[in-house]
Amino acid sequence: MIQKLKNAVEIARNMGIRYVCFRLWYEAKKRTGILKRAFPTAPPTQNFISLLQWKTQNTTPNAPRFFPVEAPKAPLEPGVLLSEQQTKDLREQILFFNATTYKVTDWLTNPLNGYRYDATKHWTEVADLSAAAGDIKYVWEKSRFSYIYQFIRQQQRGGYDAAELVFSEIDSWIEANPINCGPNWRCSQEISLRVLNWTFALHYYQHSPALSAARFERIVHLIRWQTHHVYKNIDFSRIAVRNNHAITETLCLYLVGMLYPFFPEAAEWKKRGKRWFETEIAYQVYDDGTFLQFSMNYHRVVVQLLTWAVRLADLNGERFSDVVYERAKKTLDFLVACQDPQTGWLPNYGNNDGALFFPLNNCHYRNYRPQLLALARTLNETLNYENGPWQEDLTWYGLSLEPPKPARPTSPNGARAWPTGGYALVRDADTLAFLRCGNHRDRPLQADNLHLDLWVAGRNILRDAGSYQYNTDEETLRFFMGTASHNTVMLGQRDQMQKGPRFVWYGWTQATYNRVTETADAYVFEGQIVAFKQLGARILHNRRVTKFKNKRHWIVEDTVEHNASWTMEQVWNPSDGFFEEFKITAHDRDGTEIAPTYSKGWYSGLYGQKEPTQRIIFATKGKFVKTEIVQ
Repeated sequence: MIQKLKNAVEIARNMGIRYVCFRLWYEAKKRTGILKRAFPTAPPTQNFISLLQWKTQNTTPNAPRFFPVEAPKAPLEPGVLLSEQQTKDLREQILFFNATTYKVTDWLTNPLNGYRYDATKHWTEVADLSAAAGDIKYVWEKSRFSYIYQFIRQQQRGGYDAAELVFSEIDSWIEANPINCGPNWRCSQEISLRVLNWTFALHYYQHSPALSAARFERIVHLIRWQTHHVYKNIDFSRIAVRNNHAITETLCLYLVGMLYPFFPEAAEWKKRGKRWFETEIAYQVYDDGTFLQFSMNYHRVVVQLLTWAVRLADLNGERFSDVVYERAKKTLDFLVACQDPQTGWLPNYGNNDGALFFPLNNCHYRNYRPQLLALARTLNETLNYENGPWQEDLTWYGLSLEPPKPARPTSPNGARAWPTGGYALVRDADTLAFLRCGNHRDRPLQADNLHLDLWVAGRNILRDAGSYQYNTDEETLRFFMGTASHNTVMLGQRDQMQKGPRFVWYGWTQATYNRVTETADAYVFEGQIVAFKQLGARILHNRRVTKFKNKRHWIVEDTVEHNASWTMEQVWNPSDGFFEEFKITAHDRDGTEIAPTYSKGWYSGLYGQKEPTQRIIFATKGKFVKTEIVQ
């Protein structure tokens, strides 16, 4: 009981009194039915505009402007065109999380375990965490409607006209998911993405015979009530969640308000959505361009949302506050600096749920070039990318394929640090060392401070093990969220922080310094964190990484200052083939070699997938380990 009280106090201290009060009030509204009554299940249909009026309006000078999706500026990259039957078959063959294809025959069944949700339940009565149901993301994934872009892109290349297929899919979803009922109304971010993707389809197929007046009215009715849901529940994401969900939802309000001005609520949604979006970008994207979720994939989510926001504002003669553009440019600077130039990949760092909202190219999911290039061009910036399939996004957003100005080098050699977010980077020749060393003013999702990622010639030789799934067995969760799946130090196999329920950690690690320097023959990173608070007060972990110039040679020195008898374990998660090319050895403070031990680990490069790997551990009763990695 005492420990539970201490944990509650720490959550209140970390998250703030506003968060605590809101969660208590929100739970009270759920239990009393107040929340349920705010979300009607059978609102009357109101027709504010006809299909003919909408299409006529779109041709007027003052009409809301969408991406010029009907007339791309250049032919798309050639590709294999699918037959009518092959295209139709793809309705049920859905790529989940850009990782695994599942056969999906309805909107309510988890394809992983066969669990079927009850669509008659009000969304407030649907649990998003259930042992029986499994990971609810497996039901949400198809309902985002990101998969329809494959049909649109095929058609643009001259393939099968998929308009009837796309609209029949939307019809099917509407029939199976009554307003504010079932799992697909549970998450406002999922609703927002569905609204944006339906909007894309409406504009692309606006002149298709498949878009009948009745269909248009039905879809617009659902867009209005889905946006109503987002608006009525927006404080949950803005106060309780405060991450990419809030950015997605506030952007949805702004864009729906702008693109559907005939809704009675449009002006209010647009005004408040824009203001809230600006607030979220200013808060969530730090002043050095890093992101509060400490995740490369979630940072790319923000990149895509910024692209939609800035591009559509530009097309409609609007502008956000300056901070949006400043943070967007700083975001580009940070992510491009951390990018492997050979593959376009970034470290598999932080939570990675496979999210890629608007798949408008054929690039590998881990290749960040398409999204970074689209945002850069939207901001009138130039990236030093060669021509390639990552340019297709530019075509869909109506952006020029020609860079606006000469590009500055994107990956210069040298050492850099981002002190606000807590990262450091060393580039030298064809190597990249990425390090995490940061404070947590916002909640951490993984116990990964002082993690070190090493890349050589496009290969991630020492890597972050990934995320796998957010709802799985406790042992697997602890591994992927914990310190064991990162290249840093543990004490007695204990995480840097104490694990709480769901995504909660107690005893957040905090950096005391993070610096990089250059000598005549090396780059040097030095960082220190306060960690392992559950084991004792003021336990310090110091890490020094030396990268010798023009050599594939690193020295990593770890010191943990504590007064206990815990065994210090330096953990490494190597990639396949590491031992064939690289040698890794460790010594204690006296110069005595520490024999490595090998432990079973896992690697998840894509959400929902994992493969067994071998971890290296250098364990000592002392407080110092010096490790040398050399080719």
